[in-house]
Amino acid sequence: MKRILFILVCTLPLLVCCDLYNNPVPNVKIDFYIYPNDVQYYRLNTYGGYEYFTGGVNGIIVYRLDEWTFNAFDRACPHDWQNKDSWLYVAPDGLRLIDSLCGSTYNILDGNPLGGPTQFPCRRYNTRFDGVRLRVYS
Repeated sequence: MKRILFILVCTLPLLVCCDLYNNPVPNVKIDFYIYPNDVQYYRLNTYGGYEYFTGGVNGIIVYRLDEWTFNAFDRACPHDWQNKDSWLYVAPDGLRLIDSLCGSTYNILDGNPLGGPTQFPCRRYNTRFDGVRLRVYS
């Protein structure tokens, strides 16, 4: 039993990492700061608010989940990321990301696919919020 548990614990990180490396959207270097409380980013002042930024492969969506948590996703759809006419945008309900070209949909809370031809989650970037300044980086 201990041996099986040991093997499971050792292989689990490999399975998780494989999905990250198989994502077709390239992991490009980004590193920028924003101030969510600034009037320029007024939509990030509320939970469920979002803003679009330049950078990444096809732009970046920053979404405020709660007081301290922000998600950042590349706007390139993993299904057709090489097509520059394809952009992810926030659905009117504010809970999904939708690809403008293939129609794939993603959960805005974690970037996982909900429907359409896609097989991979959105490319996610790291965020760190200190209460005043939000860092978005890869």
